Amino acid sequence: MNHHPDTRLPLTEAQQAAEAARLIAEGYSDTAPVATYYRDVTPVPAIGSTPPVYSGTRAPMSQRAADISGIMLSAGVASVPISGGLSLVLWTVGHVNPITLGVICVAPLAALSAISRVLKGAKEVAEAAPPVIHQHYQGTVIQDHTEVTSHTRGLIARTHNQIERGDHR
Repeated sequence: MNHHPDTRLPLTEAQQAAEAARLIAEGYSDTAPVATYYRDVTPVPAIGSTPPVYSGTRAPMSQRAADISGIMLSAGVASVPISGGLSLVLWTVGHVNPITLGVICVAPLAALSAISRVLKGAKEVAEAAPPVIHQHYQGTVIQDHTEVTSHTRGLIARTHNQIERGDHR
């Protein structure tokens, strides 16, 4: 249903036909003004209680698009010093003795290998160490140190056990 632009009242059949004829004639005439923009004046349907407001900081985009654009900007800025450093290294390599270059490249690997062996040995020592036991006593404490020495000899086994007791009170 068409509405009259000034009153928002429905048009009659005759008014609709007259408006349609006027628009068609205006569209085919050479003196008609050319529209450069169109503004939709129909009200926006309300979804929530607050209308959307432009924050003015960044162009409206999804969170993923904002994250990706930040990563692209960071990668672009980070590529400048990296490429400059690589250019310097490549220029320097052209003037270096190959044996010296080999030593420079192998030295960090040898150092990392030595450090990893030291750390592995330290880990094994820490795992092999006996646990520390703290015992607390009250009253008289008796320590009994008994040492058993065993000797087995001969084709037919003969075992001799020697027991040494050491009582300390």
